[in-house]
Amino acid sequence: MTTIIGICGSLRKASYNHALLRTAQTMTPAGDVLEIGRLQDIPLYNGDLEAAEGVPPSVTGLQDMIAESDGLLLVSPEYNNSMPGVLKNALDWLSRPPQTGRSLFNARPVAVMGATPGGMGTVLAQAAWLPTLRALGMRPWFGQTLYVSRAHQLFDQRGELMDADARERLKSFIRGFFAFAADSGTDSS
Repeated sequence: MTTIIGICGSLRKASYNHALLRTAQTMTPAGDVLEIGRLQDIPLYNGDLEAAEGVPPSVTGLQDMIAESDGLLLVSPEYNNSMPGVLKNALDWLSRPPQTGRSLFNARPVAVMGATPGGMGTVLAQAAWLPTLRALGMRPWFGQTLYVSRAHQLFDQRGELMDADARERLKSFIRGFFAFAADSGTDSS
């Protein structure tokens, strides 16, 4: 069984990226698991807070989920042609303290996908993630890309991905990433 932790970089309840992640969950290969991690309770990173109180429980809980997984799926909106601050902030916290945080990400398979109402998808946000993923020592999966553009036309009012082509691309992406994570040898026990 391969387990992937999916984290959405949007806090909006009606986020296209949340909808994309929930749809991906339904396309997980049989016997595998895509769990969704939450960012809502993670505070802004502050070294003084960390020194005074340690790493917050909302972060350590997510660290534990990731440590027990075989890979990490970042579902990243694109804000001002780059990554969303809330998701970058989460990775900054997750890499703390340096002794354990860095080992959490070291050689961990990671994939990035995203949705936006814009016409270029999340191509710039996904490119912006590369230096961070490299700095953390992660193993990005480049087997496929998934940039969902014009999301407002592809999802219905309930957040269901209605477009058949987008659904097929998402299914192929998810299956490819699960295969990559399973072949990478990350031990989730």
